[in-house]
Amino acid sequence: MEYIQYLTIPVVATQPLAGEVYQTQRLTDRSGRHYVLKIGGVDQDAATFQAALLHYLAAQDLPFHIPQLLEQHTVEGPDRPVQLRLYSWLPGRLLADVRPRTANLFRSWGSSCGELAKALQDFDHPLAPATSPWDPLQFATSRDRLDYLEPNEKTLAEYFLDRLTQQDFTVLRRSINYNDAHELNLLVGSDGTVSGVIDFDDACRTATVCELAIACAYAAVDLPDPLGAMREVVAGYHAVFPLQEDELAALYDLICARLLLTVTKAAENRALRPDNDYLTISEATAWSLLTKLRSIHPHLARAHFRVAAQLPAHPNWDAYHSWCTEAAEPAAVMQFSNSRMTPLDLGVGSTTLGINRTFEDLPTFSTHVRRHLEDRDADLAIGGYGETRPVYTTDAFQSIGNDGPRWRSVHLGLDVWSRQAGHPVYCPLDGTVYHCGADPTPGGYGATLILQHSPTPSLTFFTLYGHLSGSFTEGIRAGAQVRCGQLLAYVGATDTNGGWPPHLHFQIMLDMLDQSVDFPGVAYPEERAVWLGTCPDPRTLIPQALPAESVAPPAVEQLLGRRNHVLGPSLSVAYRMPLHVLRGAGQYLYDHTGRRYLDTVNNVAHVGHEHPKVVAAAQAQSGVLNTNSRYLHPAILDLAERLSATLPPALSVVHFVNSGSEANELALRMAETVAGTRRTLAMSMGYHGNTSRTIAVSEYKFARRGGGGRPDDTHLLPLPDQLRGIGLDPTSHLPDHRTSFIHESILSCGGQLPLPPGYLRQVYAHVRRQGGICIADEVQTGLGRVGDHCWAFEGQGVVPDVVTIGKPFGNGHPLAAVVCTPEVAEAFANGMEYFNTFGGNPVSATIGLAVLNVIREEELQEHARHTGAYLTTLLRQLQQEHPIIADVRGQGLFLGVELCGADLAPATAPAGYLINRMRELGFLMSTDGPFDNVLKIKPPLCFSAQNGDFLIEYLDRVLREDGSQIH
Repeated sequence: MEYIQYLTIPVVATQPLAGEVYQTQRLTDRSGRHYVLKIGGVDQDAATFQAALLHYLAAQDLPFHIPQLLEQHTVEGPDRPVQLRLYSWLPGRLLADVRPRTANLFRSWGSSCGELAKALQDFDHPLAPATSPWDPLQFATSRDRLDYLEPNEKTLAEYFLDRLTQQDFTVLRRSINYNDAHELNLLVGSDGTVSGVIDFDDACRTATVCELAIACAYAAVDLPDPLGAMREVVAGYHAVFPLQEDELAALYDLICARLLLTVTKAAENRALRPDNDYLTISEATAWSLLTKLRSIHPHLARAHFRVAAQLPAHPNWDAYHSWCTEAAEPAAVMQFSNSRMTPLDLGVGSTTLGINRTFEDLPTFSTHVRRHLEDRDADLAIGGYGETRPVYTTDAFQSIGNDGPRWRSVHLGLDVWSRQAGHPVYCPLDGTVYHCGADPTPGGYGATLILQHSPTPSLTFFTLYGHLSGSFTEGIRAGAQVRCGQLLAYVGATDTNGGWPPHLHFQIMLDMLDQSVDFPGVAYPEERAVWLGTCPDPRTLIPQALPAESVAPPAVEQLLGRRNHVLGPSLSVAYRMPLHVLRGAGQYLYDHTGRRYLDTVNNVAHVGHEHPKVVAAAQAQSGVLNTNSRYLHPAILDLAERLSATLPPALSVVHFVNSGSEANELALRMAETVAGTRRTLAMSMGYHGNTSRTIAVSEYKFARRGGGGRPDDTHLLPLPDQLRGIGLDPTSHLPDHRTSFIHESILSCGGQLPLPPGYLRQVYAHVRRQGGICIADEVQTGLGRVGDHCWAFEGQGVVPDVVTIGKPFGNGHPLAAVVCTPEVAEAFANGMEYFNTFGGNPVSATIGLAVLNVIREEELQEHARHTGAYLTTLLRQLQQEHPIIADVRGQGLFLGVELCGADLAPATAPAGYLINRMRELGFLMSTDGPFDNVLKIKPPLCFSAQNGDFLIEYLDRVLREDGSQIH
C-alpha cells in the first residue's frame, strides 16, 4: 500500500477492514504488534477535535481501553491530499462476533456508554461538531431519503417520522457524545464484558441520552424480545450515569430515530453505492426491529426503561397511591361483608391447586376450586394479585423470549371466586364506561367491562371487570357515566366467562396502552416489575378484602443462604444459577417464576413428574393404612407378583426396600452370604449407592474427591470404551479368585456406555465358575427405559442372580426392590431376619402398582423405543454439524452424547458450559463420565418426539455459541 512509506513503524503486513467513510487497514510491524490505519480526506478541524477527545479520555479512569492516536500525516494522494491517522490496536473480539449475548453483556454494553457519558460531561471543545449524520436528533434527514424505500417501508418510516416531529427534544441535557456504540465498534474481553471502544469519528455534540439510544438500537436487533435486551442496557447505563425522567420518556423515540437513519441511509447507499456491502450491513435487522417497535406502545417501552432505572413503571404510580391513601372512598366491588371469605392460593407451589392444573384441564380445575369453597364453607375465595401461576404453561401459550421458551405466569389482577354464577358486581368509583364487550379467546376474560376514572385533574386510571355474565345492567355502554356503588353486572357462568369457574377478575391499569379487552391479565416473569408497576394492587380499592400479602417469591439467593446455613455442605445444588423448583408435571419442572423447564435427566420420575394416577393412588392409600410388612396385606403380594412377571422366570423372590442404595446394600449382603466372601468385582466409574458398602464398590465415589481409594476386596474391570476401542475384552482383567460381580447394564456415571455384545456373558460365566453370583443394578435402566427390553441386562442375553431396582419404581416415592433366584433367597435366609419397616408398606406397594399400570396402559416401553430411536437419529444428524460431538450412544431413553476435542480429548469445559447455558434457555441437562464430558439424556418416559425436536433445536443453537467450542 503506497501510504505505508509515510509511517514511522516498520510495516510487514496489511489487512483491509470494513468502513463507511475511511479506507481502513490493519497493519502489523516486525515485532508482531498491530495497528489501525485510517485514510481519508483532509479535515483538520475534525482531526484536531478527535485528537483532543482521545487525549482527554485517555486521562479518565475508564474500565475499558480506547485507541491512542500514534501518528497523523497529511500527504498527497493520486488526485487530492489525504490524511493518514495511525491508531493503537486494541485486544478483544468484536461484539458482533460474540455469542451468546447475555444479560451481563447487555449490561456491560450499557455501562460502557454510561462511563463515556459520565466522562464527557466535563469535556468541551470549540471544534466539536454540532451534529453528525448518525445523530438521532437528525432524524428529519430521513424524510429526504423516503423515495428510496419500498411502499410498505415508507409507510412505516412515515409513522415514526410523524411521531418524532411531535416530540420536544430541546428539554434534554446535552453534551459531546461518542455516538457510535454498535457491535462493530465495541470489543469484548475474555470475561464477557466490554473491554474496548473504537472509532470516534462520529463524536458530536447532541442530547446526552442519544448515546444510550444508539446502544439500545443495536443491542436489540435480531432478538425476539427487544425490550428485554434494552432493559439490561438501560440498567447498565443508569447504574453508572443516572438518567433523568425526560430522558426516559424520550428514549423510545430516539431509538427509533437512530434506526430510521440506518434504514434510510442504507437504502440510499444501496442505490448510489451498490458495490459497498458494509453500507447496508444493518439494514435488514434494523427494519425487523422497527417493525417490532411499531407494535410496542411507547408508554410500555417507557415503563421498561423506568424499571431499569429503578423508578416506578408508570409516572403516576405515586400519585395514584397518594390519592388512595388520602382521598379515595370506594364502594364495595362485591358484597364481601355479607359473605364468608377464604384465601385461595393458585401459585406455582400451591398444594391447594393440586396436580397438573393447566388451562387444558379447566373442568377439573373448576371442580377443584368449587370443592375448596365447599370444604371451607365459604361463599367467596379471594387472591391472586402478583401470584405466579402455572395455569398458562402449556404449549398453546408458549412464546419465545431472548432466553428460550417463556410463558405469562404473573397474575395482574385480583380474583374473587364464587361457588356459583350470578354474584353482583358494583362500581367502586364514579367513572365512564371505556369498553364493554366480550373477549372470545378460550381462557380469556369472556364478557368484560372496563371503566375510566379521573378522580383528580392529573390522575386517570382504569378498572377492568372480567368473566362477567353475557349481558350488562341497563345503561352500561361505551361512553356512559357510572356512579359509585352502581350495579354493573353479574359474575358469569362458565359458558360466558371464557371457560373458567365463576369468578370476577378485577384489575387496575394506570395506562390502557391503546388496548381494551385484550389488555394482559398475566405477564412474563422477567417483566414482573413493569406490569405490576402499571397495574396497582386492586386491594387498594377493596378495603373489605383480605389484607395484602407479600406476593414476590423469595429470592434464590435468600433460599441458597438458608440452605447453606442449615444443610450439610456436602449436599450440592445443580447449575451455576440454582433452580427454585416448585412444581412438576410430566416431563416438565416449574420454577418459582412459573417458567417451565424440559427435564431430560430426571429418570427417577419414571412415568412423569406427579403422574395423576400415581398421585391418586398414593393419596387414596395414605388415607387408609400405612404400616410395616409384618402384617398381611394384598398390595405387597400383588406388587411382588406383577414385578416378577416382568423378569425372567428364574428371578422370582422379591425383597422390598426404600431406595436403590438400600437395594444394592442388600444385594451385596446376599452375595457375601452365598459366595462366602466380601470380594466384589465391579466396573470402573460405577456408582451403586451412598451407603458404606455400596461406596466400597463404586469407583465413582471412592476414587474421586473425598474418597478413600479402592478397598482391597474390590476388583475393577476397565471401562469398555467402544469410541476409543479400549477395555472391550474383559477376560484379561478377570480375577482368579472367588468374587461376586455387580454392574449397571449400561454404565451411567461411566458416561452412558453400553457394554459390547457378549460382554456380560463372559464375565458371568467366569464369576459363576469361581462360585460367585452376579448382580444387575437396574436402578437407572430398568422398567422399560431402554425400549427393546423391560430390563437392560436382557440385551446382553444373560440372567442375573440378583436384580436391584430403585426409586423410578415408585416414580420418586421411596420404593425399591431386590429380586433374586430362590437359591439366593434360601441361602440368604440363614436365621438372621431381614426387616425393613417401610419396605413394601401398603402406600409404597400401591404406588408401585400404579407405576406398573401406567407403564402398561400408556405403552411407555414401546414409546421409549420409538422416541429414543428418533432422538438418536436427531443427535447423530447434529453430530454431523458439530465435530465436538464425538459419539452418540445408548438405548431407548437412556442416551449419552460425548463431547471431545482433538485426538478424542475430553471436552469438559464445553460440556459444563452447555448444561448451564441450556438451563438458562429452559432445558435441564447434566453430564457424566470420568471427565464430565458426556451429556446424559434420561428423561421421564413421557418425553415426546416433539420434545426431542425442541431439544435438538436449542442444542444446535448452544453448540454454535462461543462457550461450547474448544479454544
